Amino acid sequence: MKIVVIGGTGLIGSKVVTKLGEHGHEAVAASPNSGVDTLTGEGLDEVLVGADVVIDVSNSPSFEDAAVLDFFTRATTNILAAEAKAGVGHHVALSVVGTERLTDSGYMRAKVVQENLIKKSKIPYSIVHATQFFEFFKSIARGATVGDEVRLSSASVQPMAADEVASAVGRVSVGAPLNGTVEIGGPEVFTLADFIARGLKAHQDPRAVVVDDGAPYFGAILSGRELVPSDDAQRAETTFDAWLAVDVVSGPKP
Repeated sequence: MKIVVIGGTGLIGSKVVTKLGEHGHEAVAASPNSGVDTLTGEGLDEVLVGADVVIDVSNSPSFEDAAVLDFFTRATTNILAAEAKAGVGHHVALSVVGTERLTDSGYMRAKVVQENLIKKSKIPYSIVHATQFFEFFKSIARGATVGDEVRLSSASVQPMAADEVASAVGRVSVGAPLNGTVEIGGPEVFTLADFIARGLKAHQDPRAVVVDDGAPYFGAILSGRELVPSDDAQRAETTFDAWLAVDVVSGPKP
């Protein structure tokens, strides 16, 4: 099966390409580095020749409201048009748990637009809603830092390892189109503040995490469980402590 992975050189995409290749599929990484630009459409027709499935795990280089909306609108429109021309039978997109509940966030509003374009297309599809990645704890902390403090909400999160996100996306891609959404999340629920505090402590980062329920998350104020998946979501196995034990040794410092 030929599977084209849009954003195939990024954190999730590169893992998806590797995992699909290990299972005997022809997994093709498509990105600007390989001559595929979804914003202009350049290279899309060529890379999709003979493709059975397209996985879109690409992300906007800017999270500014107008820029992120433009990215997901133009890129998704171009990808779907090229898929229709190539006869692709399954479009898979990675999105975020809670998109529809966090409309104060420009990023989440853009993801909702992306999802609606996919749903309105005639191409069979599957949307994977994932929770926050363990790998993002450092950037979340950086964005919430004020002086020597990291100010974060006490809202709940259920983060997971990027490797297991990639596995879930790969499984969905080789199955029949869902024409719907599946949710995936980690094995544990933390408060957002505790999630980041645990990561910083493991890396011996001296910044203090302060609970501040007025602190925004991607532009939205969290009130409780907006970022937590439903009870029937697929659960990953890797705990944050197990992931940190490896990351502290092999990963870069925050």
